Amino acid sequence: MDLLTADRLDRATALLAPVMRRTPLVASRVLSDRTDRQVWLKCENLQRTGSFKPRGAYNRIAGLTDEERARGVVAASAGNHAQGVAWAASELGAASTVFMPNGAPLPKLVATKAYGATIHQVGTTIDEALLAAMAFADETGAVLIHPFDHIDVVAGQATVGVEILDQMPDVGTIVVPTGGGGLVAGIAAAVALSGKDIRIVGVQAEQAAAWPGSLEAGMPISAERMSTMADGIAVGRPGAVPFAHVTEMVDSVITVSEDALSRALLLCMERAKLIVEAAGAAAVAALMDHPEQFHGDGPIVAVLSGGNIDPLLLTHVVAHGLRAAGRYLTVRIVIPDRPGGLVGVLGVARDTAASVVDVVHARTAGRLAMDEVEIMMTLETRGPDHRAAVLSGLAAAGYEAEVQE
Repeated sequence: MDLLTADRLDRATALLAPVMRRTPLVASRVLSDRTDRQVWLKCENLQRTGSFKPRGAYNRIAGLTDEERARGVVAASAGNHAQGVAWAASELGAASTVFMPNGAPLPKLVATKAYGATIHQVGTTIDEALLAAMAFADETGAVLIHPFDHIDVVAGQATVGVEILDQMPDVGTIVVPTGGGGLVAGIAAAVALSGKDIRIVGVQAEQAAAWPGSLEAGMPISAERMSTMADGIAVGRPGAVPFAHVTEMVDSVITVSEDALSRALLLCMERAKLIVEAAGAAAVAALMDHPEQFHGDGPIVAVLSGGNIDPLLLTHVVAHGLRAAGRYLTVRIVIPDRPGGLVGVLGVARDTAASVVDVVHARTAGRLAMDEVEIMMTLETRGPDHRAAVLSGLAAAGYEAEVQE
């Protein structure tokens, strides 16, 4: 398998410089404190179409012949690659067709249409959509623009690495959200071609993690499960081209939990004032949950790979993140069905300075005795210590609070 060459990377860099945004590096004090190293965020969520994907898509489509572009291009994506291909094709004068899985985030679908693509929704995963896109290419002659498994796509994504090296010459570690592997392969290749000794770490959602098993097996293999909020990196099988680069150039691939992803998304919003999608926050999640794995010299750059999140999902993920961070507490309390019982429970919330989000008072729950009432109460707390204090207050007042996760 051919690896990215310096000539190919130089051509991609020159081609993309006039059309791609040079996204900023933003310092993160909270992550620096956690890792004891200076941490910077590479904001590809601020790139055209809201992710790094147009880099690879534009470089790939620009490399087609006039005859190939005249046949149109086709892609499969949950959203970010779809938008990148639609935008790049429009810029380069090619018609685009995109296959997206059912359940793809509505804002990504709407944006892809707005960039000029014809949309077909097929199946429930990116892999099913990709099979449909490949069949369409065979039937119509349209050129398949693979989301990650092509050297020109990897070359386009590698320009993220070129920018990081230029913006932060003394970078010691680069942490990269990883799905099919195009971005981490490209950044690793850019670093390798620079000759610098920089650690590259890929990050996957543990509920959609094909890379650890693939690296252990020495070949791309499919993930055993695919169930994550990080749809942008929910790829069932690594690509052959990225795999060749990752095995040669990437130091490690680690996984993060759904709780970690939601906490990371919340941190990006609250502390960095940046909107990212769950996949885009994977590198931040790794730094938050596994700081011990990032000892070393030089600054760390964490890539925020995308910011296209459905507002409805954002609401859910923020609530999940608040709960995971110990700032939401939901308890079930059974008390005698007497006047003033609810007032007593609410009094504990008042005395412990917890803010009541909602209360459900029910006499008909299946597990209750005739003289009992159930209270389901959600409280907003200031963190794990305050959460523990509220539970202690309830216990001291004689209430047996069953925490609802």
